[in-house]
Amino acid sequence: MSGDKLDDLADQLVAEAAGMAADSTPKKAEAASGGGQKDRNLNLILDIPLRVTVELGRTKMPVSELLNLTQGSVIELSKLAGEPMEVYVNDKLIARGEAVVINEKFGVRLTDVISPAERVEQLR
Repeated sequence: MSGDKLDDLADQLVAEAAGMAADSTPKKAEAASGGGQKDRNLNLILDIPLRVTVELGRTKMPVSELLNLTQGSVIELSKLAGEPMEVYVNDKLIARGEAVVINEKFGVRLTDVISPAERVEQLR
């Protein structure tokens, strides 16, 4: 797909997402007339892989400190214990949550999801 087509698709998705955020209840007339087109457009992007990142905290350290790290070293992070972790999709904040353990695996329980309008605004 060329860059222009991708830009056009992105513009269309942003416009549709803004429309969905403004009115989340579908209208029967739209479903009967143009709903098929929207479904087809949405199906174009449903299989696009996205990078999901959960950030526990951050820190900065000089290279000399980094080189001195060994097994058992502790790295102090910028966040306090108990503060919510941030969930990013392709480097855009979409939610905050808390760490959980499910079947011996770590996970994140979402406690605060960024509104659709704010998420669309981040795309600009």
